[in-house]
Amino acid sequence: MNQHYNQNYTWEQINEILAMIHDCIREGRFIISKNENRQENIDFINEYNLNSRRQKEILLKIKTEDFCHSLQNTKVGFEHEVLYVFCPQVTLFNFDGIEEIVDIYTKFNLIDSESGKRVVVISFHKRNKPIDYLFR
Repeated sequence: MNQHYNQNYTWEQINEILAMIHDCIREGRFIISKNENRQENIDFINEYNLNSRRQKEILLKIKTEDFCHSLQNTKVGFEHEVLYVFCPQVTLFNFDGIEEIVDIYTKFNLIDSESGKRVVVISFHKRNKPIDYLFR
């Protein structure tokens, strides 16, 4: 596993972090990154025809057991941020209507600002590299 990946968490700590992420998602204080650097997210959403309701549903079904690791943000100016990676397995239907079980690689940035907490879903796509789950 990458030396920058942190798995030094208890189940309770991740459960608490996930609860904060879920609160933000339920309350609409989240976005899924779809900028030019996040083509993989756009392609995934299009391939499985995931409307915003379905995207939210998938994110809200993520469990503590889906946690993989955290890592420090490496973007200049954002090095203080911790990113959390979860990889749930979800049954989806592809563009041709064929059912698949898909490992969805999700990376969350939980941001504290004056206006409260919000979540940026940096990654929301098919898993494209090996992962290690902390609690499985």
